[in-house]
Amino acid sequence: MTRKPIKKLAAGLVAAIVGLSALSAPAAAGGSLSVHIAPSSADSGRALRTGLQLYSFYNAIKGGASIRQRGRNNSAGIGQDGRGNFGVVHQEGSGHRGTLQQNGNGNAYGLFQFGRNTDGHVVQNGYGRAGASFQMGW
Repeated sequence: MTRKPIKKLAAGLVAAIVGLSALSAPAAAGGSLSVHIAPSSADSGRALRTGLQLYSFYNAIKGGASIRQRGRNNSAGIGQDGRGNFGVVHQEGSGHRGTLQQNGNGNAYGLFQFGRNTDGHVVQNGYGRAGASFQMGW
């Protein structure tokens, strides 16, 4: 993996945090922050796919799809149309809603939701793609 994509990702995260801090509301107002990762190179895609595979080994996930929920009032779903896809929806907290639909072959995606009341719905189309979304709600 080259350093250039990492620098771009870090710069983007810093810009998002600075922008959000200027628009911040009181903590009681509620809200969420989402970070979506879509690798732009084959090396970055392989690195993300490896990370998702390590997650699956650590959590003893067997098969191509997994929903892991810790908390209350969460809802999740995964639909896969194709072969060799891997998808995970991981929810910790309460009131999350998340779905993942994969169309094609050899795709990998992880939707990770923490805190409360996040809403994430992902559609992944194509062949051999990888991605991840991280959401934090308050």
